[in-house]
Order: sequence, then C-alpha cells, then structure tokens
Amino acid sequence: MSKPSRRVGFLALVPLALFLALAVLFYARLSAGDPSEVPSALIGKPVPDFRLDGIAGLTRDGAPVAGLSSGDLAKGVFVVNVFASWCAPCRAEHPLLTDLAKDQRIRLYGLNYKDADDQALRFLNGLGNPYAAIGADRNGRVGIDWGVYGVPETFVVANGRITAKLVGPLTPQRISAELMPAIDKAIGTQAAP
Repeated sequence: MSKPSRRVGFLALVPLALFLALAVLFYARLSAGDPSEVPSALIGKPVPDFRLDGIAGLTRDGAPVAGLSSGDLAKGVFVVNVFASWCAPCRAEHPLLTDLAKDQRIRLYGLNYKDADDQALRFLNGLGNPYAAIGADRNGRVGIDWGVYGVPETFVVANGRITAKLVGPLTPQRISAELMPAIDKAIGTQAAP
C-alpha cells in the first residue's frame, strides 16, 4: 500500500472517531443525574424586569386578580409557580399549591405561561385560585427571561433575587425535601442583617 492510500484510510477514520467521542460525551451527560435538576444561571441574580397584565375576567372576592411585575417581588419571600391550563402536571400539583398558599410566611404568585385567558380562567375557576397575583405571559417572553424550560416550574424569590428553581411538578416529597428548605433558607437570608 502506498503512502497516499494510508493517508486516505486514516482520514476516513477521523469522522468515525469524532462521532464516537461525541456519543460518549452525550451519553455521559444524559446519564449524569436527574433531568429535573436543571441548573439555572439566574440563581442569586435579580428577578428579570417584567410587567404582566392579569388574566382577563379572573376575580377573587369580587375584585380583579392583579397582574404581576418584578416590583411585586422586591421585598419579602415569594414562590412563583409557572403553570398553564394545557399542562397535565400543573393540574396534578394544583391542590398542593392550594395548601402552600396557606403558609403565611410567603406569598404565592402565578405566571400563566403561553395560555389563552379563557382557558386559564376555566382552569382556575374549576380548580380554585391559590395565587395572590397572576401574570399572563401570553407569548412566553417573560418565561424565556426567567429561563423557563417548560411547565410547571417553581421559583423561590427573596427580596427581588431568585434563590431556588424547581423544574417539574411539585409532589409532597419534593415540597418537603426541596421547596420548604429553599423557603426556610430564603426566609433566613431575608432576616439576616
């Protein structure tokens, strides 16, 4: 075999070697942990600046439910739940949010993601509204700014800073093991001088 033939044979193996290296890398990344534990570059950062109207027609005690803005998250500890009427896991976690809303240490806010007002209204009127305020993110732009991958997602915010993010539906186990410790930590941080 001449030298040019060996060189061509060697060059033919380079793409195969690159493919195998990438395949090993992708497999290692996919098998390394729980996919619901998506890191957020916004942890510890200020809440993105936003202002959203409320859901048209949604009332509580005869008054319209307020929209949501970054200014509403400036002082105190908040849980912001990203939900949509078309999201089956959102429906499953909803009773847990109703219970969470009773915790006097926090305020529960909703971010209605890529939803039509009439569908969101039907969803909340049917299941109840646990949220003190809800921002209607009709085109999903605010969700993108928050780093939302999908719904449901839940954020803990303390004094205008995102302190925790939970991807996927809340369960009793996730609330006790992840959300409540994040809330407790946020409350402790808020109380620190």
